[in-house]
Amino acid sequence: MRSAKLRDIDLNLLVVLEVLLSERHVSRAAERLNMSQPAVSRALGRLRESFNDPLLIRTATGFTLSSRAVLLQSELDGLLRDIERVIEPPQFDPATDDTLIRITGLDMEVGLYFPALVKRVRALAPNMRFEVVRQELDSFPMLERDEVHFSLSGLAPMSAEHSLHRRALEEMNVVCLLADNHALAHAKMSAEDYANTPHGLVSITGRGAGSMEQVLAAHGLKRDVALRLAGFTSVADFLEDSDLVFTLPKRLAERIAEGRRLLIRPLPEPLQAAPVKFYLYWHERYHHDPRMIWLREQFMEVIFTT
Repeated sequence: MRSAKLRDIDLNLLVVLEVLLSERHVSRAAERLNMSQPAVSRALGRLRESFNDPLLIRTATGFTLSSRAVLLQSELDGLLRDIERVIEPPQFDPATDDTLIRITGLDMEVGLYFPALVKRVRALAPNMRFEVVRQELDSFPMLERDEVHFSLSGLAPMSAEHSLHRRALEEMNVVCLLADNHALAHAKMSAEDYANTPHGLVSITGRGAGSMEQVLAAHGLKRDVALRLAGFTSVADFLEDSDLVFTLPKRLAERIAEGRRLLIRPLPEPLQAAPVKFYLYWHERYHHDPRMIWLREQFMEVIFTT
């Protein structure tokens, strides 16, 4: 536990003390401090009381330092520099920073947004390191537990929302992804056709309904989910030459379909849902961190210039 004297002293008085010990003259100290002479005299009185020492001793030719003041003068400069370092905002230099930055998200979300950021940052901060942390269930508790600095997600937090910040990255429509030889690949697709075909679903937990269930229910329809996956990486392998349909955000569907025998079809008009929004999330503990502020700025530059 800290000394009671430390709690009692006004640290501003130490700044006054440093100048008084240097000038050894109240008027000159007041001029340097841009204070009135009476205010400096009162400060000296408080310092004498706090240190239980006269500090400045009047002589025939002015003031001299007490033995305690001599010791204080030798230590004050370093002490005040240390205090300044504590209260000054932390410095960040991208050119020399070697921090490990941890990020999480589903595989395809990370694949869509993260590589461009790493390439940009590597050019500006070559010593900074990155780690993609496997997302277990909900990523928001990972932010809470300080396991990651950022989360890429199209979801909203179920708890601790007050301690999280986010920036919108992109908004995209939801589409159907299916094999190019699927029965519905080239035919007009009705809401009933969509509901009656077997579906694939990417689910973090592997349990629970997908977002389309509510949309279908509003039209008195229900779909059969024949396959649940924990990530997007293998979606194309399951879709080619199959009777499955996956319902995905458009850019994810485009990424999965690249070089594969797959087609992207719009949802039947009655079932067209609100666009999916993707966000970059971070915790309050890093909201004012200059390193993380810089990284968020780089992320926004990547998103809005590509």
